[in-house]
Amino acid sequence: MKLDIKGVHFDVKDETKEFIEAKLEKLEFARDYIVDLDFTLTKENPEFEAEAKLHLKWGHQSVIKVHSFDLHEGINTLIDKLDHKVRKEREKVTDHKSG
Repeated sequence: MKLDIKGVHFDVKDETKEFIEAKLEKLEFARDYIVDLDFTLTKENPEFEAEAKLHLKWGHQSVIKVHSFDLHEGINTLIDKLDHKVRKEREKVTDHKSG
């Protein structure tokens, strides 16, 4: 899995990158399914937009966005949504193959 984290209108600190990487342990089950995962964190005063672009090995692509006044809270919500999306897509592929 290729991971890219970038900031728009601010520099993403190492502690924020480490926070994201720690939260991504939740997606460890899908490490083999995810080809690319790109995070774009944008500061839009007074709030942040956290966006994840997900590319799965069977060709599915998704973009998930979250707006929050607290960056880490937004990242938490984004990763929860990402986890849900990956599980749902994996289920679809598993059901399709067994059906």
